[in-house]
Amino acid sequence: MRAAIRPRLVNPDPFDDPGLFIHFAFVKRAILFDLGDLHALSPKDILKITHVFVSHTHVDHFIGFDHLLRICLGRDKIIHMFGPEGIIANTAGKLQGYSWNLLDNYESEFGFRVTEVHEDRLETCNFTTLGEFKPTPREVVRNHGGVLLTEPDFTVEAKILDHGMPCLGFALNERFHVNILKARLEELGMDVGPWLREFKQSLYASKDWSEPFTVPVPEGKDKSFTLAELAEAVTLITPGQKIAYITDVAGHADNQKKILALAENADQLFIEASFADEDAEHAVARNHLTAGQAGELAKTAKARQMINFHISPRYQEEPELILEQARQAFETQGE
Repeated sequence: MRAAIRPRLVNPDPFDDPGLFIHFAFVKRAILFDLGDLHALSPKDILKITHVFVSHTHVDHFIGFDHLLRICLGRDKIIHMFGPEGIIANTAGKLQGYSWNLLDNYESEFGFRVTEVHEDRLETCNFTTLGEFKPTPREVVRNHGGVLLTEPDFTVEAKILDHGMPCLGFALNERFHVNILKARLEELGMDVGPWLREFKQSLYASKDWSEPFTVPVPEGKDKSFTLAELAEAVTLITPGQKIAYITDVAGHADNQKKILALAENADQLFIEASFADEDAEHAVARNHLTAGQAGELAKTAKARQMINFHISPRYQEEPELILEQARQAFETQGE
């Protein structure tokens, strides 16, 4: 059965800008981890994006902001963006670099709701076309516990890591996955339709599956069930996915502890492997992981799959060296 949450690197070449595009099947929606070069994404995919989680604002992680803005401008859309300390000022700087004298020509409201992540608080302000992209006063939420987004079917959490500056690592946790058994639908005379999305959302949102749910039946009498009865009849409930995203982090013990907490039991761990093990001094100087450290972290976290990216361009002629070192550490550490 195909997963409902489908992650893919924006740029599959491990030397290109970082970015992870996560598409939600059956709905026109996606979220994005990092804003590197986005030209590999189609405008159709970019318009699906509702939330962007930025690790930090070095140019290779934030240059895609302009492309996102260009594609979405004029749409009736608010994009929620999260990043480390400084993301609000960085966003303001981006937007202030353009002239906005023609905003009155747009009938719809487009903008960004930007949240800055601190250890003890979240600070949020809005930049919209109706407000001429000027930041609103900051809203402050304390004791966030690292959870940035909570929806009925999944959450996104973050930890503040060290890259010589604050840098965020992320994990998406799906609560459980609802697999629709189409053969069962046919047996019961039910058609695939919008009601399935409503049914799934009811399962996620309801605390009591004894609640009633009515299924529309074409050219027939609608069928009534409880949520539990319908779930038993037409679904297979399986554990949800966990996807972790770690990039641009120093390999010291404090970072490793936080990374392991984020990546524990991840189904897919997307993790940088910037330098070869023999170039560990360069990794330390630049606050990055070596390939071996990436593999060891993935193994210790008991990740089911490790995907390496963001390799230093110094290895353009031998990327297999990095990937092999990470793979060996992932497969052998702890044996």
